Amino acid sequence: MPGYIDHFGISDEDTEKVLSTAMSRGCDFSDLFFEHSIENIITMEEGIVKEGIKSVSMGVGIRCVKGEGTGYAYTEELSLDKMQKAALTAAAIADSGRTTPPASYHEIEHKDYYPLDRLTTDEPLDRKTGWIEQAEKAARNSDPSIVKVSVTLADSMRTIRLITSDGHSLRDVRPMTRISVSAIGERNGNRQVGISSGGGRIGPEYFTKKTPTEHGSEAARQALLLLEAIDAPAGQMELILAPAESGILLHESVGHPLEADFIRKKTSAYTGRVGDKVASDLVTVIDDGTIMHDRGSLNFDDEGVLTEPTVLIEKGILKGFMQDRISASFFNTSPTGNGRRESYRYPPMPRMTVTYLANGETDPGEIFRSTKKGIYCKSFKGGQVDISNGDFVFVPIEAYLVENGKITVPVKNLTLTGNGPEVLSRVTHVGNDFAFSDGRWTCGKGQSVPVGVGLPTIKISSITVGGSELG
Repeated sequence: MPGYIDHFGISDEDTEKVLSTAMSRGCDFSDLFFEHSIENIITMEEGIVKEGIKSVSMGVGIRCVKGEGTGYAYTEELSLDKMQKAALTAAAIADSGRTTPPASYHEIEHKDYYPLDRLTTDEPLDRKTGWIEQAEKAARNSDPSIVKVSVTLADSMRTIRLITSDGHSLRDVRPMTRISVSAIGERNGNRQVGISSGGGRIGPEYFTKKTPTEHGSEAARQALLLLEAIDAPAGQMELILAPAESGILLHESVGHPLEADFIRKKTSAYTGRVGDKVASDLVTVIDDGTIMHDRGSLNFDDEGVLTEPTVLIEKGILKGFMQDRISASFFNTSPTGNGRRESYRYPPMPRMTVTYLANGETDPGEIFRSTKKGIYCKSFKGGQVDISNGDFVFVPIEAYLVENGKITVPVKNLTLTGNGPEVLSRVTHVGNDFAFSDGRWTCGKGQSVPVGVGLPTIKISSITVGGSELG
């Protein structure tokens, strides 16, 4: 893997001593998560580079698990003395009066789902600012109505070494590239924002697939479109979700309630429902951290479990959940490669990687022709979900009114309100045009982690649209 450098300089002898200390009070298992991270962020506003940040961090997180309890400590000084003290702190979660010796560890081979020849992190500053200037210029020159443009380019490289008390050692280099363009359009006091962003676990070749100029033009197009949009009608309507970006609705409304910590704590609407019909026959939902170069992909999760496709819902039937090691032990099943953490400062928890609804067989044109009056949503700002019952609220960015089988006018100022399981039961069409989102999403659940989403065009027979006029 390109770029892997041993930043940590820890001998096998010292590693074994720290693991032995972590296991000294009888916990079930322990792991050492070494991380070296480099992150660069450059932001341009009004044609001027307003901010440039480079941060470097390094440390080790030491976790001890006893039953459902977690003891955790970290240190940014990788001396044996500091790591031993952190291990003793983490070990306090257990007090069985016995010592569990760690197993001798060996390297675990794994596939590489983000092979790169070059890292964006290694690119010279003038090349990065050149990409930003291209995006800013494309947006600003699109139309005199574009009054403000902001462009942010972020790249990072995380070097990971993970050693577990059951004898696994894994190494990884996790790259990330992300560009985001925001354009504000204004006419007669009406201001609207367009956004375009993308990236993934990919290097500078990303910009040969989608150029900065394309991102700038897209953000401006969206802002100008919304200047012409009418206020959305309100009421129950048919809903058509566009491919790719609409997958964030699936992530929030269905994905989170399928994370196993919520199931273990019995706070999810899906608790105790494995084998139940929870969605339309047309719906199959998968979480898969092995999608090449996707923003949410991982070669292994932050517990050292190799990622894999996990079928959550198959043809409407609930099949299982996203498991970390603690939940998997509780349910007497296998972890699914979904134990994730923001950095060495945090213990892992069950999190999504790349969550998507599988492709269908219907031509998207047929989906539109079957719609008498509805809303067509292409992109979203985000949303919120109540895990306990599956209720959600989402805010679309780009949306249109669909009347008698045709897209008619763009609409603005709307929300979508519904219940995850109920909405999935109302899926009447699944298109054959599946696509993954261009990497832009970050999930917050106490910790921030990059995720991916995907979806084909789908139709939901009825959803509550919050607008300004009754439909």
